[in-house]
Amino acid sequence: MAEIKDVKGIGPKSLSLLNKINIYTIEDLVTHYPFRYDILKRDSLQEVEDEDHIIIDGKVESVPILMRFKAGLNKMNFRFVTPSGVVGVSIFNRAFLKSQLQVGTGITVIGKYDKKKNVITASEIKMGILSNKERIEPVYHCTNGLSNKNLSTYINMAILMYGREIVDYIPNLYMEKYGFVNKRTALNIVHNPPSMEKLDEAINRLKYEELFAFMFKINYLRRQNKVNNKGLSHNIPHDKIQRFIENLPFELTGDQKKATEEIILDLEASHRMNRLLQGDVGSGKTIVSFIAMYANVLSGYQSALMAPTEILATQHYHNLKELLKDSSLRLELLTGSTPKKEKQQIYEDLKNGTIDFIIGTHALIQDEVEYYNLGLVITDEQHRFGVNQRTNLQNKGYMPDILYMSATPIPRTYALTIYGDMDVTIIKERPKGRKPITTCIKTNDEIKDVLSMMYEELKQNHQIYVIAPLIEDNENSGDLKSVCHLKDQMLLAFKDKYNIDIIHGKMATAAKDLIMQEFLQNKIQILISTTVIEVGVDVPNATTMVIFDANRFGLSTLHQLRGRVGRGSAKSQCILVSDSDTKRLKIMESIQDGFVISEEDFKLRGHGDLFGTKQSGDMTFRMANLRQDYKILLQAKKDSEEYLNDEESNSSELKQSLISGVLMN
Repeated sequence: MAEIKDVKGIGPKSLSLLNKINIYTIEDLVTHYPFRYDILKRDSLQEVEDEDHIIIDGKVESVPILMRFKAGLNKMNFRFVTPSGVVGVSIFNRAFLKSQLQVGTGITVIGKYDKKKNVITASEIKMGILSNKERIEPVYHCTNGLSNKNLSTYINMAILMYGREIVDYIPNLYMEKYGFVNKRTALNIVHNPPSMEKLDEAINRLKYEELFAFMFKINYLRRQNKVNNKGLSHNIPHDKIQRFIENLPFELTGDQKKATEEIILDLEASHRMNRLLQGDVGSGKTIVSFIAMYANVLSGYQSALMAPTEILATQHYHNLKELLKDSSLRLELLTGSTPKKEKQQIYEDLKNGTIDFIIGTHALIQDEVEYYNLGLVITDEQHRFGVNQRTNLQNKGYMPDILYMSATPIPRTYALTIYGDMDVTIIKERPKGRKPITTCIKTNDEIKDVLSMMYEELKQNHQIYVIAPLIEDNENSGDLKSVCHLKDQMLLAFKDKYNIDIIHGKMATAAKDLIMQEFLQNKIQILISTTVIEVGVDVPNATTMVIFDANRFGLSTLHQLRGRVGRGSAKSQCILVSDSDTKRLKIMESIQDGFVISEEDFKLRGHGDLFGTKQSGDMTFRMANLRQDYKILLQAKKDSEEYLNDEESNSSELKQSLISGVLMN
């Protein structure tokens, strides 16, 4: 297909602006869908009151008179004939429209109507009159220098010039079955809607296409796993694994034991493991992964665990190191901040096989890293990595077993659909001794109560997390609390009695690690943060989580944040500070089960908050929404399975294109 620079009207400056909003290809451009539609309905001069906002169409009756003022301001006046009478129009700073406003030209005027003077002070003039008494106008996400009108022009030009080259991923069988229009027509309708009825039909057709292609990918991967799933067969010494489990400083829960058994069976089988281990907050999924790594190493293979942050990778490293302290097996940590000399030694030892366990960040998938015999790959918080990052790690070995971990509870129905190419293991049961976390809602007027509750915990030498939605105040933040603002407030409230510090995503990794280390050592008593600590170091002495502007977060995120406390034996609490949306937040007061909360979150907010923001090829939908379009998803799942199993279509260009799309991701 042609490049975006080939679209008529797009020059170097426009190209740069389009890149700013992630438009790089023709397909990106034509699928940059409106985020909303404004419906312009024709008003009548007789039906509106003085000072009402009015939308009315008609024809220019007089030559516009342009008046110029100092400081570059201008005003244009003209008479305007409408179906309900003649009216005067005034508009400021639109001198460039004068040449277009010829007598007899049909236009639509939007503005405020002064009934006494019979004058509309226009805020906008659109060329053309309303058809059928209304017009549906698409509104796009733009950027400075790139207007809605510019973007609409570029999109329509791209459809006109290259619409026939855009791949339609719906097979003819289903086009006919559901009476879908072709893709080019659907795109034309979405960007230039003739009516709401036609728009709804086009949107549903494009949603189906997205979900069909997505489910084809899932079903194809599942089939390939079955066909080409011959993996490493591990000879596991069960007696040694049992001794390792018995020597743990705690007893495994029933769910942990069941998960361990399933993973051990996968390792022993001749097929390649491809399993998702889902654990609710604090359910202890990490120890299950450690047992899996230990079993893999004892059967003669290297184990690798990749975490999304250095903080989490370092925590896993120290925890596993403690469990292996009486073992001769070798464990190393590899992150972006590992010293160069140390890195080179780790690279060499991974390649020659003297390292048994490696834990790290994306540093594990750099080109320089080679493994001697990688047998098990574990990705923690898998939704925070893109498809390519996860695939790069598993490609470092010859058919290693794959275990994905996620502490983000996802409704089982959706998990089995979305992760349909994987086996799914769920851990819900909390370890013994873990007490429920008391949750309460407070308003900003009750801040004294909040500070008093915090003070009681501090007096007992406990520590506190404080969460804000922003890093620092800005002109668009309104009344939202920021990390920097809350630090000032906490310093004012507690003075120099306790050490208070901040942590957020824009800080350098080394600085964040130092802060977390000091918090872990109780050198900091109040840690103020953004959601960066949603996945982080376990601090057993932290007993209180205070979340300001809690209404700004999804329930699943609040549940994740709440799970940062309650890691020790002391009673813990979570305080949600909000003046609004308290009905939704009350769910947090009564429910501790993350899977139940995720169901509620899914109903209220859709899939975005559940799956995070870095699905990169897994969950990137331009039009579809899993919650709203679940019925379409199920139909697309059924149809894609049917199409995949239809051998007569194997040589078709469309099926080969769909398969190529899977392989490219």
